[in-house]
Amino acid sequence: MKSIKSKLIGVFKYLILLVVVSVAVDLWRSQSVPTQASFNLKAQDINQQWVDIEALSQEQPVVVYFWASWCSVCQFVTPSVNWVSDYYPTVGVSLSSGESHKLQRYFEYKQLGFANINDPRSQIGQQWGVHVTPTIFIVRNGEIKHITTGFTSPIGLLVRLWLS
Repeated sequence: MKSIKSKLIGVFKYLILLVVVSVAVDLWRSQSVPTQASFNLKAQDINQQWVDIEALSQEQPVVVYFWASWCSVCQFVTPSVNWVSDYYPTVGVSLSSGESHKLQRYFEYKQLGFANINDPRSQIGQQWGVHVTPTIFIVRNGEIKHITTGFTSPIGLLVRLWLS
């Protein structure tokens, strides 16, 4: 029978392995994404409010969340992004997800509180090099500091923000 100490060591080893694999997968998936934002995202959100990522990122890190209403993984990541939006500026970019008025209803129904830019033809996503949803950028002082794709936990998102 294993002692509690040896079980904890085993769990700790698996957690470290999980983190290493997760970081490696993120690095591999984000190869095609620019690390230097030579462009700025200034656009109106679905509520006709202007959003300026570079200006927002001067005071603190900004979460830029590329997602889609049809994305199954996004259904699990969006609540984490919404929670983080209570503490950090957050801007969603919905890719190929329909008309703005439908997205407004979706945001009301899901009680999502972050600004969202509708990108019906995924042009902004292409400009940012997004090929996978969800993709999350952490932008600070107009520069991309962190990129993650696929599932991420609230803790994983917070760690990336703190490191920025």
